[in-house]
Amino acid sequence: MRGDRLDGRVALVIGGGSSAAVGGPSNGQAAALTYARHGATVVVVDRHAAAAEATARDIVAEGGRAVAAVADVRDGASIAALVDTVARDHGRIDVLHNNVGIEAPGDVVETTEEDWDLVHDVNLKGVFLTCKAAVPVMRAGGGGAIVNISSTASLRWSPARFLAYNSSKAALNHMSRIMARQLAPDRIRVNVVVPGMMDTPHIRTLYRDMTPEELAAKLAERDAACPMGRQGTCWDVAAASLFLASDAASYVTGVLLPVDGGLSI
Repeated sequence: MRGDRLDGRVALVIGGGSSAAVGGPSNGQAAALTYARHGATVVVVDRHAAAAEATARDIVAEGGRAVAAVADVRDGASIAALVDTVARDHGRIDVLHNNVGIEAPGDVVETTEEDWDLVHDVNLKGVFLTCKAAVPVMRAGGGGAIVNISSTASLRWSPARFLAYNSSKAALNHMSRIMARQLAPDRIRVNVVVPGMMDTPHIRTLYRDMTPEELAAKLAERDAACPMGRQGTCWDVAAASLFLASDAASYVTGVLLPVDGGLSI
């Protein structure tokens, strides 16, 4: 029976840096830790060296294998250099995990052109650039798995006004499905994890100006809005990512996998 072990594989985790400054692991950091705990050598990538190094240290402290790297997903040359280094040092890329994402508030009238471009550069172009660089290495190695992190904001209307974010994640979904079909003959699987309402450090930064009492009330409101009565965590996203990255999902590609406790139904 195929399992979820990643022994002997190299996982490139984009956006895997630590978020310790705001409390608790991020989605990307949890994925990096989970891949390492299941046997992978993990290359932890972040725009900030200290954040990448912190996650790599945590993995090594647990007895895993990890190195830190710095890259800007908006910069094709930076990403190409990163992938060249990984290919040179490790010989292969078996898992590409894309977890970088930002938002800017605003509807179609309020969103500035600059914010629209920035959000799409990070959330969509960034994934395009990492895949563009990594796919030839994965193809030469006989295949692999790409796991992209989206959001239920890509699937449904929300009272939160983040048009650029919603648009970028919807485009990411479709780009991933197109790549899945195009890369299937190369045995490169492309899948998407679609988280719903999550209690993560990123969410808490959105509410950083609240008092502790206001924050507790907001989180309780978010819990109540979820069909299962609670928000998800970064570990829920990491578990779904591990499934899609592993041989347990060896015949799964082009899937949008909701991790939302029923929110999108």
